[in-house]
Amino acid sequence: MSKTDYKELLEAGAHFGHLKRKWHPKMAPYIFMEKNGIHIIDLNKTVVKLDEATAAMKQIAKSGKKILFVATKKQAKDTVAEAVKSTGMPYVTERWPGGMLTNFATIRKAVRKMATIDNMMKDGTFDVLSKRERLQISRQRAKLERDLGSISDLNRLPSALFIVDIKKEHIAVAEARKLNIPTFAIVDTNSNPGLVDFPIPANDDASKSIGKIMEYVTKAVNEGLAERTADKEKTKPKKEKEADKKEASSEEA
Repeated sequence: MSKTDYKELLEAGAHFGHLKRKWHPKMAPYIFMEKNGIHIIDLNKTVVKLDEATAAMKQIAKSGKKILFVATKKQAKDTVAEAVKSTGMPYVTERWPGGMLTNFATIRKAVRKMATIDNMMKDGTFDVLSKRERLQISRQRAKLERDLGSISDLNRLPSALFIVDIKKEHIAVAEARKLNIPTFAIVDTNSNPGLVDFPIPANDDASKSIGKIMEYVTKAVNEGLAERTADKEKTKPKKEKEADKKEASSEEA
């Protein structure tokens, strides 16, 4: 039985596509009909594709790998950032830094720069600087935080990307394809589903539709993470388990 609820997708307006004149012919298999000049997406196909995508994402999370979420369009950024926080996965919702994947070493340098500034603030070096220098560094830190904040813990390339609107995020899609990184994406009727490995045909313009799909996606990721934790617990040596129990009971006391 499907994990995705057809009715929930319908209520969220996930079936509304773009104007007929803006369609991409490769989306034809996922289009149910045309109404008032707008393409209507076949939600039965969406259900199947979303189930496929969430099952694969659950396995990636279970294996301890990172999925990078990309959504910089206005209707998606806050919805995606809020949903992804529960999983602890990295996300980009402000601006895709060109070369983020293909030139990952440079991005890591910028992240290290951010860490250096943080250390300066902690060890008192920052206080010795002039007011002007402090202001410059603070501005630099704020810019880095805005662009790289949620990916500061990404020490290596992500194992997959989840993208909202592959037309807008075409640079991210191209970089992932170049490096053979699997891609998952919400794909609307104006985009080519062949550009991603796991296309989810749905409305990528309404925050309600994006939010509903993110619910299913993050639930699957969290299930994968929970199963990983449970498996680790099972394989833990007996002594470690006993130590954990003692620690827990002493904390309760």
